[in-house]
Amino acid sequence: MWESGAVEVRVVSHPLVDHKLTLLRDKHTEQPTFRRLVEELMTLLAYEATRGVRVHPHEVETPVAPTVGTKLDFPSPMVVPILRAGLGMLDGMLRLVPTAEVGFLGMLRDEETYEPKTYAERLPEDLSGRQCYVLDPMLATGGSLGAAVNYLVGRGADDITCICLLAAPEGIENMRELLDDLEVPCTLVVAAIDEKLDENNFIVPGLGDAGDRLYGLAH
Repeated sequence: MWESGAVEVRVVSHPLVDHKLTLLRDKHTEQPTFRRLVEELMTLLAYEATRGVRVHPHEVETPVAPTVGTKLDFPSPMVVPILRAGLGMLDGMLRLVPTAEVGFLGMLRDEETYEPKTYAERLPEDLSGRQCYVLDPMLATGGSLGAAVNYLVGRGADDITCICLLAAPEGIENMRELLDDLEVPCTLVVAAIDEKLDENNFIVPGLGDAGDRLYGLAH
């Protein structure tokens, strides 16, 4: 774990995470297998990402005796996949936190300026007091994810965790600059930090275009 400005970065180190990520990187991995691996890897990352989820003591009666356990706070966490590739991570997250609510945020990167643009959203107008978990497979330039975090903070979210399969160092640094003045906690959880971005802003070695590998080419 290391900190980058306002963003705390956690790289999840686990043999199963590394194994599934290796299979995802393989260009010969077929689409149905790729989808399943994304879901499985997401569940493993979600375990670490939800370490700080808000809870409170809760009394229950077991068949033997009363005891005090733990229950998730209300309002429930808000999971926000970034369309379209983030949808491939949603089921893996909900498998671990089935009571979470789901919002959607559509963002596109302008291929000439590389600046993010919001083209769709389906979120509560007021996110005050909400923990949000943002899902996006690849943190490349960091522009879209940084813009998404600021968008959610603008709606009142007071704790944000971003979950990505891979990140580039340039993307992390750019997020640090975009969120340098952020007044709410922001954590980035990833399976790996790769070497760099290439001249087309693709992560190297990466795993290709996650959206295309999940859903096919969009025309």
